Amino acid sequence: MTTRAALVVVLTSLVVVNVWVHVGPRRAHVVTGPTSALLLIATAHAAGLSWEELGLSRVHLLAGIGYGAAAAGAIAVVYAVGMAIPLTRRMFLDTRYRIPMRAAVMTSLVTIPLATVIFEEVAFRSVLWGLIAADHGTARATVMTSTLFGLWHLLPAVDVAATSTAINRSEEPAGGRRVFLTVLGTVVFTALAGLVFAELRRRSGSVVAPLLLHWATNGLAVVAASRLWQVSRSPATP
Repeated sequence: MTTRAALVVVLTSLVVVNVWVHVGPRRAHVVTGPTSALLLIATAHAAGLSWEELGLSRVHLLAGIGYGAAAAGAIAVVYAVGMAIPLTRRMFLDTRYRIPMRAAVMTSLVTIPLATVIFEEVAFRSVLWGLIAADHGTARATVMTSTLFGLWHLLPAVDVAATSTAINRSEEPAGGRRVFLTVLGTVVFTALAGLVFAELRRRSGSVVAPLLLHWATNGLAVVAASRLWQVSRSPATP
């Protein structure tokens, strides 16, 4: 299989998975995420990419852990400060995570890694980045995968417009303008985040680095939201 053919397969798979994530049963995502990731790795391997080109070599594992742990620690500090400041505290109040702390920890440590982080990092920072870098270099791989990563979040952004109290402060459904601005902001923000993730992957040589940062960004936010909902004295937001 050529790298071009592999790219077509991977991009098609991304479209299918993106739709499935929003229409399929949530309980299935912890299985379909890792399974889809393995299929993407197999596709790239069939196109001739080595474990090192995929960011999966053991040679760079320690570097990946080091970079990733440092980045995750920075996110933890930022979140702690954000939770402590009244002006930014509301940004964490997502009604999807108005759940007991025990459920939040389970979501953070199990559901998010299996259903979201592993697949997205394998897809964008391992397989896609490796395939594009093999033919066009690391700079183009970083830009292209980051752009696609932003577009990947189009559908999730629509959900955020309805569930985030920082965006939707009323009981009314989110209006068209609010949804548009939320989607645009989310796509831009996640594309920029993709640049950071890709740079971590490039510098460390391992997909583990962006994987740890990605998990910290999503997983710690769930725990923060659960905690703030528990202590918040604000009127309940449906």
